[in-house]
Amino acid sequence: MSTAGEQGAEGATEGLTERFVLKAFVESCLVLEEGVATTRDIDLGMMLGTGMIPPPFARADARGLDEVLQALRRAEQDWGPHFAPPLILRRLVAQGRLGQKSGQGFFPYPQPDEGGTQGTVKLETRGDVAVAWLDSPPANSISPELLGDLTRVWEQVDAEPGLRALVIASANPMLFCAGADIRAFTKMDEAAGRELLDRGHGLLRSFERSRTVVVAAVNAIALGGGCELAMACDVRIAADSATFGQPEVNLVIIPGFGGTQRLPRLIGEARALEMNLVGDAISAADALEIGLVNRVVPDHELLDTALAWARKLAGQAPVAVEQIKHVSAAGDLDAGIEAEKQGFAVAFSSEDAREGIGAFLGKRRARFQGK
Repeated sequence: MSTAGEQGAEGATEGLTERFVLKAFVESCLVLEEGVATTRDIDLGMMLGTGMIPPPFARADARGLDEVLQALRRAEQDWGPHFAPPLILRRLVAQGRLGQKSGQGFFPYPQPDEGGTQGTVKLETRGDVAVAWLDSPPANSISPELLGDLTRVWEQVDAEPGLRALVIASANPMLFCAGADIRAFTKMDEAAGRELLDRGHGLLRSFERSRTVVVAAVNAIALGGGCELAMACDVRIAADSATFGQPEVNLVIIPGFGGTQRLPRLIGEARALEMNLVGDAISAADALEIGLVNRVVPDHELLDTALAWARKLAGQAPVAVEQIKHVSAAGDLDAGIEAEKQGFAVAFSSEDAREGIGAFLGKRRARFQGK
């Protein structure tokens, strides 16, 4: 049984912890409001730099932004104006964006339908719009399992007349999709690899031919297959913290899910060739400038903006939408994709590819022989 002194010490410790947590949150909001960094970057920096886990914005979302607002009002009375509730917090609470319990705070949170939680992709419906949440920790990598689950969700949505648009989003606030699951690829023989490519391309081509509109809500890292997934969507909305890239060349392979074909159509041949040959990632601002994305918005506005686009497009005439999409995706894209498949097979089966992938997995420098 604890003594009165011990209880008093515990209370003082709790009060000190609360004061530190609230002050870190207020300062984080001020940095965000000043445009110094994004919500994702601030939380990531606080985790890596101070060891604060969960970091300020994720912690506030989990607690409930309305509760944080009340705590800050009390703190302002007790500890002074440095604890005054930040403007962005007051706005979010006024809008009903209360964090995890409402599905949106500083970050979005899945609220899947009953029965929509199976597998690595969660399905949530909001009127005539659906959300496919990529939820395959740690990186939402495009594995056979995720590809199968996304196909299942897509077929369910596309077959439902009452659903006119699909938003593809990530349940992980730190990334959208880090690309293909390289470990899974290394375990496949040629036939299995070809079958996975065919399934992936079939899914992405069905996005482009359907009367269902597909919107990508890219919250952070979209590399390789993640970038290619976004490119196959009709509209791409990016958060400020998003990055895009085709780094396959660094593994001595080539983009395998349409990166050599859709990217030139979106941003031009010269820019696409640069991205595919250099392999460096680009920012959301650069992606907007070259035409890779349609809009860039603050991190905490991403899902609402993507849903607004989806609802707007869902209200368009289905037949006209289908024909516009079908005609726009016509031409030599299928022939180009077949050529990409052949090129991927040649590169993936090379000795340099085995060396490059082995070096990547082993975290060492690769030694290429040109074979």
